[in-house]
Amino acid sequence: MSQLRIIGGAWRSRKLRFKEAEGLRPTPDRVRETLFNWLREEIEGARCLDLYAGSGALGFEAASRGAREVVLVEVHPLIAKDLRQNCALLEATRVQVLNEGALDFLKREPVPFDVVFLDPPFRRGWLSLTAERLERAEWLSADALIYLESERELPLHDLPPSWTVRRQGVAGDVAYGLYQRNHQLSR
Repeated sequence: MSQLRIIGGAWRSRKLRFKEAEGLRPTPDRVRETLFNWLREEIEGARCLDLYAGSGALGFEAASRGAREVVLVEVHPLIAKDLRQNCALLEATRVQVLNEGALDFLKREPVPFDVVFLDPPFRRGWLSLTAERLERAEWLSADALIYLESERELPLHDLPPSWTVRRQGVAGDVAYGLYQRNHQLSR
């Protein structure tokens, strides 16, 4: 078993356990801290989607910091079970866990989210495809914020033209950035 620590908010310093699985790499503490400093003014009351949830680090951190609703989408059944157990441990009533693939989830009737965490498994080519489907199917609110995490060497030139970068960083082999949707450019 592995564990992660929630950095801030109501569940600060709480530790969550999860099974190890191929490709599962929780967002490092340092990167999470940076991201949630960037989101400080926007996360409270936001409706958040954590696609490719994995350990749930980003979704649980958002809920801890006051997100109104968090949806965790995880395809691996044992990891989804761990997410549900961590919800019970935290009494996280605003967090919903869905055991399905991200691309299958995006086939549902869209309900817009204010903040989306997009951290697919590395080196599978899913980032651009998922970004395009989020934009095209109207899963994003007018001025949604989208967090992207990818392998450092991945060029991010295939993102929707309505997404503009607000902040970016690199930590080890991980590149990350916060983008904002401009719905006027999405037409």
